[in-house]
Amino acid sequence: MTDQSLLQDEIKRLIKSTGPMPVWRYMQLCLTHPQHGYYISRDPLGREGDFTTSPEVSQMFGELLGLWSASVWRAIGAPPFVHLIELGPGRGTMMADALRALRVLPPLYQALNVHLVEINPVLREKQKATLSGTRNITWHDSIETVPAGPSIILANEYFDVLPIHQAVKREGGWHERMVDIDSNGQLMFSASTDPLPRFDVLLPPLVRAAPVGAVFEWRPDTEMMKIASRVRDEGGAALIIDYGHVRSDAGDTLQAIAQHSYADPLKNPGMADITAHVDFQALGRAAEDVGARVHGPVTQGEFLKRLGIETRALTLMAKATPEVSETVSGALKRLIDSGRGGMGSMFKVVGISDPNIDTLVALSDDTGIEAQTS
Repeated sequence: MTDQSLLQDEIKRLIKSTGPMPVWRYMQLCLTHPQHGYYISRDPLGREGDFTTSPEVSQMFGELLGLWSASVWRAIGAPPFVHLIELGPGRGTMMADALRALRVLPPLYQALNVHLVEINPVLREKQKATLSGTRNITWHDSIETVPAGPSIILANEYFDVLPIHQAVKREGGWHERMVDIDSNGQLMFSASTDPLPRFDVLLPPLVRAAPVGAVFEWRPDTEMMKIASRVRDEGGAALIIDYGHVRSDAGDTLQAIAQHSYADPLKNPGMADITAHVDFQALGRAAEDVGARVHGPVTQGEFLKRLGIETRALTLMAKATPEVSETVSGALKRLIDSGRGGMGSMFKVVGISDPNIDTLVALSDDTGIEAQTS
């Protein structure tokens, strides 16, 4: 039997024994089931995988995040040691590029303790190979086991795979969206029989006014509050980059991606990446609720341009062959453009810092997209 049928059969057994399962539980099983979860057993990245992230597009991405990290280190008084933490570090490409850029600042490079939060044993091995020779590097299953101390936290495409709850609006209120089995024995979406009590009271105004049939998604604030509490108490900042929306609103964004194409999220559980858009307004609200400061969000394109990616691209192209120059130019376009295939406007960037940091480089509050859309 394949991993696909094993996980699908297990999910169906659970539904038959305990009833329909919430979307968040289905997503959790698909991604992190101990034996058959998508993120437990494979390398999903690159041409041979299912999707490509910004660090895999170009070295410029990680290099600029390294320089951004240096600006945070200076902002917190250049401490003699600092934790550089990456959540969901893929193959280690972004960290390797960031560290290469940071080698030009020996005082900071010597101060670094590198921590990678990764649950995938396949990717951990690839990270070890990519980062071989890097001193003071430790792996963790959770940010909670990273020692106390000032921290710079990087999270690229981390929040989009955290399980979401979904609720569907009916005439009598909002009902949690579930996964059930149809008359043909196939997985299907359904809704809980009883409405969620007093759910309307908790909703943002835009969502409250949504029509019948609308879907609202939310993630628990737990992960964001861990990050925000850490920088609030220990000093430092976090940089979160992901695709999503800047204001909380209704909409079904649950999707599956396999071999660089969209797939049905209810087909082949465990064999495709399942994600949902990130609600940046909700992230910011959770961070502010625990006393951290929020900077941004801005689009990825604007963020990278403010950090100087166009100048960096010209420098690389000046020393390169025509073929390499064309590759650099194409990568630049993909990272900052808003058109078809571009990541520049779809992806957003937000900074979370201790309340004593007034501004973060490239994330000025008054020029962020949130200010422009309010």
